Amino acid sequence: MGTGRKSLALTSAVLSLGLVASACSSSTTPSTTPTSTTPAAVPQINAGDFTADFALMKELTGLASQGKGMIGVLLPDTTTSTRYVQYDAPYLKQAFEAAGLSADKFKIDNANGSAATMQTQAEADINAGASVLLVDPLDPGSGAAIEAKAVAAGVKVIDYDRLVTGGPADRYYVSFDNVKVGSLIGEGEVACITAWNVAKPNILIMNGDPSDNNAKLFAQGYHSVVDPKFADKSYVKVGEPAGTWTPSVAATTFEQQFTAHPNINAVITPNDDNANAVISVLKKNNIPAKKFPTTGQDASLPGLQNILTGYQCGTVYKPIYLEAQAAAALALYLRAGATPPATLANATTADTVLNKDIKSVYTTPVWVTSENMAATVVKDGAVKAAELCAGATASACATAGIK
Repeated sequence: MGTGRKSLALTSAVLSLGLVASACSSSTTPSTTPTSTTPAAVPQINAGDFTADFALMKELTGLASQGKGMIGVLLPDTTTSTRYVQYDAPYLKQAFEAAGLSADKFKIDNANGSAATMQTQAEADINAGASVLLVDPLDPGSGAAIEAKAVAAGVKVIDYDRLVTGGPADRYYVSFDNVKVGSLIGEGEVACITAWNVAKPNILIMNGDPSDNNAKLFAQGYHSVVDPKFADKSYVKVGEPAGTWTPSVAATTFEQQFTAHPNINAVITPNDDNANAVISVLKKNNIPAKKFPTTGQDASLPGLQNILTGYQCGTVYKPIYLEAQAAAALALYLRAGATPPATLANATTADTVLNKDIKSVYTTPVWVTSENMAATVVKDGAVKAAELCAGATASACATAGIK
């Protein structure tokens, strides 16, 4: 027992001396053996700082190098809006590449209008090791099913452009403030009715597809502007038929309404493609320019040309290069296992099915007319002046200062 106590005392003394020596040496000689790894700083970017040159994406190269897995992008179709092929796909590609992602680290698919195809594309991405999916669904039900399967496989999901109502609770949403988009449409209609001297406005309201949550938000926005006009009897609401995003259906619907109600002299149309369908019917009925207001969104080439020739009041320009960069940036944070900063995820959107607010990134829409077309869509390169000003629009372009 006595030997044990001496040994214990001696051992304690040696340890104490060792600790003192270690403490003394650490104050004079740096340790060569790291004891911990400091995580790389998470970049703090702002949703309002994205620009047309994609410069902000270059600040995310470190984040891109930290991430694991592929980012899969699922776009809905090529018919309800030309934007997905002309703008979203190339802008998303440019955003990922600007952040330093190689071609094998992201994949962009279009479902060509088929929910089954999108499901197959999603499963292929998950099986290929995707860690993040950007989903722009054809309808909320199929979108929610895709996202549920992705989350079950450990994949993070982002609703792109359209909210997937009823989707997973822990997801993000990237879009524009779509109620604001709708209010710009409504305000544009009111301004145009005055500018085109429509004395007794009899308005037909044409909505987008009711299964699309965005269409509901657009309608909420423009109704907030025109409903007071209906209430005080300064405008007459002629009707509000079932909505659609299919231009051929919109044309048929409008023609039926115009035949049944020939007093219609203005229409709220929710995007450029539907407006173009309505305008084709107006031209067939020999309605002259600047007599029958229509509205739109997406700043498509046909829409912009209809504005220049006096058949469309304006269009909501949603700079898709901003939305694409915001979505790509958000995906890079999630891919790296980092929490996106509040300056990027700058809003929330109500999911009325879940009764939950979804963390969101909003970018800013702009109402475009012939007066500011040169300073917005043309300046940004969203449309080429040579294409915009071809043929019948040449003189109108010159008047609008578009070169």
